[in-house]
Amino acid sequence: MANHKSSIKRIRQDEKRRLHNRYYAKTMRNAVKKLRATTDKAEAIAMYPKVQKILDKLAKRNIIHKNKAANLKSKLAVHITKLA
Repeated sequence: MANHKSSIKRIRQDEKRRLHNRYYAKTMRNAVKKLRATTDKAEAIAMYPKVQKILDKLAKRNIIHKNKAANLKSKLAVHITKLA
C-alpha cells in the first residue's frame, strides 16, 4: 500500500478516471453496435452524426486513439452507403 499522501490521492484519482473512461468507451461501443445493426438507411444517416460526435470527443480526450476513431467513422460511413 502507498505511504505518501500524494500517491494515495493519485490512486483515488486514477480509479475514478478509469471508471469514467470505461463508461464512455462502453457507451461508444454500444452506439457503434447499434448503428451497425441498423438496416434502415434513413435511421442510420440520422444516427451517424451523434456517433461521430462521440468518437471525436473520445479521441480528443485520449480515451481512444485518434486513428481508431477515424477508422470507425470510415467503416460506419461505408456501412451506411451500402444500405439499400
